[in-house]
This record gives sequence, structure tokens and C-alpha cells, in this order.
Amino acid sequence: MKSKGYILVFLCCMTGLIGYGQVEFTAKLSKDKIGLNERLRVDFTMNQNGDNFTPPRFDNFTLYAGPRQSISQSWVNGKRSFSKTYTYYLEPQKRGQFTIGQATVEVNGEVYKTSPLAVEVTASVDEPKDGDEEDIQDYVNDIHLVTEISNPTPYLNQGVTVTYKLYVGQDANVSNWYSTDVPRFANFWSHDVKINPNKVYHGSYRGDDNYRYVYLKQVVLYPQKDGKLEIEPLTINYTTEIPTSRRDFFGRQIFRPIEKKMSSGSRTLTVSPLPEEGKPADFSGAVGTFSYALETSKEELEAEESLDVTVKVSGTGNLKLFQLPKLEAPQSFEVYDPEHSENVQVEGGGMKGSIADRYTLVPDAGGEFTLQTPSFSYFDPQTKTYRTLSAKTSKVRVTGGSRALVAQNDDTTASSLVPRKQIVSSPAHFEYIKLRTNLRSRGDAPFFGSTAFWALLLLPVLLLPMVIGVGNKRLEKLNDTAGKRVKRADKLARKYLSEAKKAMGDQQAYYEALESALHNYLKAKLDIPTVEMSKDRIAELLQDRAVSIETSNRFIGLLASCDFARYTPPSANSMQHDYDKAAQIITDVDRQLKV
Repeated sequence: MKSKGYILVFLCCMTGLIGYGQVEFTAKLSKDKIGLNERLRVDFTMNQNGDNFTPPRFDNFTLYAGPRQSISQSWVNGKRSFSKTYTYYLEPQKRGQFTIGQATVEVNGEVYKTSPLAVEVTASVDEPKDGDEEDIQDYVNDIHLVTEISNPTPYLNQGVTVTYKLYVGQDANVSNWYSTDVPRFANFWSHDVKINPNKVYHGSYRGDDNYRYVYLKQVVLYPQKDGKLEIEPLTINYTTEIPTSRRDFFGRQIFRPIEKKMSSGSRTLTVSPLPEEGKPADFSGAVGTFSYALETSKEELEAEESLDVTVKVSGTGNLKLFQLPKLEAPQSFEVYDPEHSENVQVEGGGMKGSIADRYTLVPDAGGEFTLQTPSFSYFDPQTKTYRTLSAKTSKVRVTGGSRALVAQNDDTTASSLVPRKQIVSSPAHFEYIKLRTNLRSRGDAPFFGSTAFWALLLLPVLLLPMVIGVGNKRLEKLNDTAGKRVKRADKLARKYLSEAKKAMGDQQAYYEALESALHNYLKAKLDIPTVEMSKDRIAELLQDRAVSIETSNRFIGLLASCDFARYTPPSANSMQHDYDKAAQIITDVDRQLKV
């Protein structure tokens, strides 16, 4: 019996040693999905004391605090329990799907590793929570980052001003703020308004007048689809001061600076579609308040002399996002492609100014002619109705020309030909024709068989290869359709990219002009309204017209790069690179495009 008791004790001890010998080394996250303005806690825990602990690199995160080490051990009914934990607090640097890598530790000469952990970082949340982070008394209740929207229920293509403001109470202190996450305005045409972020204003926040505030960002948006659209928040880092338990020599409380992250919170726009009832047939997407005019550079000119005619729309609204009506000219006028110009300012209230198409016309016949344009329609969001405008017609008198046309009345273009006057010829008109010649003989030597005879006889044979070669070259040049298309495409690229080249050096203006050039090129080639210029629609149109998928993806990718590059640090080399890329893409699209 005594020996059996020893055996039982021995087995219990061995069981405990075996259990103690199983090493566990694990990693745990406080949350697997956090907002950009939240903090993440990572615990690395081992059940046996180890050496040479090595944490992962924490790519895409900033170490806010740690490592903090904690050890706990206990004996329960003769069984030992041990735990050692390394804790880190991390702040995400950007949005995306990331991985917390493996940590390593050495126990009894063996190396153990944790499993990688996946974490998703989303846009900033309205109410950030820092999980199990140590309690830090909040001294930033008087600091608020807000998103203000001029109109939460706009119509499609109606301008909305979004303003991000930082409000600071009288007793709070804020310094060194900078953006860590810039909003991405998907489904909007957007334009940043220039502001002074260092100018301090005094105002009211939720009824309290004792606040100061600054403008951090202001942008004008034009929604390109209806429904509920999200306005993403702006996230900033800033430095403030909190009191400590220490006091200086004079008994005043000592403060210490801390860095905080704050989000303005997301907002939602409810975008109404434009009403179908009463929509004019010629409506091209204009929303706002506009005037419409037709201007001519002269009222009287000679045939074969050029004339400039300008179709112009002025006012307030989405001026950059619709097409102007086409000029209607008589058949006797040669009309060249219009030169588009924009004099548009984008301010806090939206776009205002004018856009114009200037046509060059050359008449080839005399007479009186009427120049006119179709009506122009737009939607007025103030009255919630469609309006149709007609430009004044312009009369032009053309004199001279190989033929003259006389207007039958004021309402119709002249079409009757004036007969030419009969000209009576006199014999003197033909005096330049010599009826009597003074030919003289060159001598008695026969011409047949002479050197001159053989030279003239063989000359065509000798020249024949040269003539054939020149003819072949000319045929190759005439048949070089691809070469002509390349030259025409290069000319188009230079035409549409001219504004972008002028703005090179001004990052915001440059990428807006570059994006506008790509849109204007497609609108001109495919004759489509601006309301259809979504990236999905562009890809569909290009593929329908035999443009390769690779070229189409490069075109869409460059549009996306223009939108993203507005908020990245400027670089002259990158601007030139994007300009060259745009010129090449326009050339490639034009060569492949079947209109």
C-alpha cells in the first residue's frame, strides 16, 4: 500500500511537469476593426518566462505607448500558474487592411512565434473608443472639429459647400495641427476653395459665444448621382496641454503636452434627382441661374474674310459640367471647330462666371445671312423649374465673292443668284497669240541619229525609275492612314492639354486642368453630355468603340490619379510625367477609337 502511494505521488508530479512544459505564446488585439482616430491595444502573452522577446515592426502604425510588461503567477492546489504579457498601444497611420506581424521569444533554448493578426482600419468614427487603454482624464472637451454643409438636400449637379472648422474654447489650448486623413469625395465633382488656415475668428458653438475657430478645409461639391451620399470626415492630429499633479516654485500647476487625434464625423447628403416633368428635350445638365448670348466680331465683311462668333453662357451654377448649344450657320459658311474658354471662379458659394465656344466662320458668297443657336435650357433649383433661353439672332452682311446672294426677306437666308453680266470680247484680247513665226533652220545636219536625238530618246527611259520611286513615295504618304491619325491625335492632345501645361507648377490648378482636358477630349470625340462622364460610363463607351481594355484602364487610372494627386505633395517631375502620360494616352485612344 505504501509503495502504491509513492507511485501515485510520482505520477501527479510528472503530470504537473508535463503540463508546465507546454509553452503557449499568443497575441491578442483589443479589436480587429478600428477607426482611423482610435487606438489599438496588442497583448503578447506567454505562460512561461522567456528571454529575448522581440516585437513585430508594427508597419502602418505609430507606437503611442509601450511596451508595458506585467507578470502574474499563483499556486492553486499545488499547481503553478504563470503569465507574462507585453502590451503595446498603436495609432493607425492610414486606412486599409493591415497585419500585425509575428513576435518571437526564447524559452528554454527554443524560439516560439505568435500567429499574425489581421486588423482593418476604416475612416474616422464619430465616437472613438480606445478599448482597454489606461484611463487618461479628458481635458479636451472644449475642442471640437465639425463638418458644416450649406445644403444637406441638394439636387443632382447643384453646388454644395462643405466646410471643416476647428472650434476651441477660451480655456483650451491647441497647436501643431495637421491632417492625417483627407476626405475622398466619391460620386462628386469637387474643388478646394483657397482659405487661410492660420486666421482665427471668434464665434459661437452650440450657443456658447466664447469660442475661437479656424477654417481647416473648404470644398465645393457637385453631386454626380442621386440618393444618399456620404461626406467623409476630416481627421487631424493636434497638440494640447493637460495638467499634472506637480506644481512649480510659485505653486502653479504644471502642464504637459500630449498629442491627440480628432475626427469631424461623417455626414450624409440626400441628393434629389432632377424632375422628369417639364424637362426640355435640349436639356444638357445645366443647374443654376444663367444668361445666354450670341456675339459676333463684325456685322459686315468681305467674302473669304473670317468672322468670329461666340456662344456664351454666364451665371452661377455647374458651369464646368455641361455642353453649350452648337452654332447654326448657313451652308455657304465654312465653320471651324470651336475654341472653348472658361472664365470661372470657384468660391464658397460655388462656381460663377462664364463659359464660351468661339467659332471661326469664313463665307464664300455674298449676301445677308442670319446666325443663330438652338435654345439653351437649365434647371433652377431655387424655383425648382426648368427654364429655356433663346439667344438673339445676329445678321451678317457679306459683300464680294465669286457669286453674290441677295436676301429675299429678313426672315430667310438669301438663296437667289445674281446673273453675271455678258462680256463682249474684242480681237485685241487675243493679240498675245503669235500667228506668224520667225523660225530659222539650225543647219543642214540631219536631226535623226544626232547626239541630241539619242539624248532625248533615252532621257525618258533613264528618268522612269526616278518617276516610279517618287510615285511610290507619294502613294505611301497618301495611304499612310495610321500616320495621319497619329499626327491628328498629337494635335488633339496639344489642344486639350494646353491649359494644363500653362498651369504646371500650381498643383491644384494643374491637376484640375489635366482632368478637365481628358474629359473635354472624350466629350468632343464621343459627343456625350457631362452627366454621363462617370468612370464606369467612360470605360463602357471606350470599349464599345473598340478601344483596348489596357488603354481604357490607363485612361481611367490617370483620371483617378489626377483626383488623388491634388492632395499629395507637389513635384515638378511628377507633373511633367503625368502630362506626358496624358498626351500619350490621348494619342493611343484616338488611334483606336471608332466613332
